[in-house]
Amino acid sequence: MKRLMLALAAVTALLLPVVAPAAVWNIDPDHSSVAFKVRHLMVSNVKGSFSKFAGTVELDEQDLTRSKVAVTIDTASIGTNVQKRDDHLRSADFFDVAVYPVMTFVSKKMAETGAGRLAITGDLTLHGVTREVVLDVEGPSPAGKDPWGGLRRGATASAKLNRKDFGLGWNQILEAGGVAVGEEVDISLEVELVKVQP
Repeated sequence: MKRLMLALAAVTALLLPVVAPAAVWNIDPDHSSVAFKVRHLMVSNVKGSFSKFAGTVELDEQDLTRSKVAVTIDTASIGTNVQKRDDHLRSADFFDVAVYPVMTFVSKKMAETGAGRLAITGDLTLHGVTREVVLDVEGPSPAGKDPWGGLRRGATASAKLNRKDFGLGWNQILEAGGVAVGEEVDISLEVELVKVQP
C-alpha cells in the first residue's frame, strides 16, 4: 500500500505543470531615464527629469501579465536645467520635497495590449496622495548579454496624469487669459533592466 501511494504521488508530481519562479531584474539608473513634459504659458512645453530612482521587476517569463513592478523616485532629484525653476518645483508649491522626499509606483495588474505591448496598472503615490495610473509599455525586449556576463532587457513606457489629482495645484493666472503651468503632465520612461543572478 505504501509503495502504491508513493507511486501515485510520483505520477501526480510529473503531471503537474512546472512553475518557474519569476526572475528579478533591477533597473539600471545609469542607462534609464524618468522624464516629464508639461505645458508652459499655454504656448510651449517644458521638459524635466528625475536623476535618482531605483526599482525592480519580477518578470514571469511564462506569463508576463503575472509580473510585478516597484519603483521609487527621489523627488529632490528633479531637474529642468533652470535652478530657480527647480528650486520652485522642490518647494511647498509643488513637490514639497522636505515633507515628501519620494514618490513610488507599485503595479497591481498587467494586460497584454498587442504584440510586444503591455498596459501596467499601478498605484502612484506622490505628494502624500495615491492614485491609479496606467503605463503604456513597449517591451520588454528579448534578453541580451552585456560585456560583463550579465543579462539585460529594455522597455519604454509612457503615461498621462493630472498634477492637481496629487495636490500639486499651484498656478498663476495670465493677464491674457489662461494659466502659467498646464495641469496635464506627460510621463516618459526609458528603462534598462539587469537580471539579478541567483
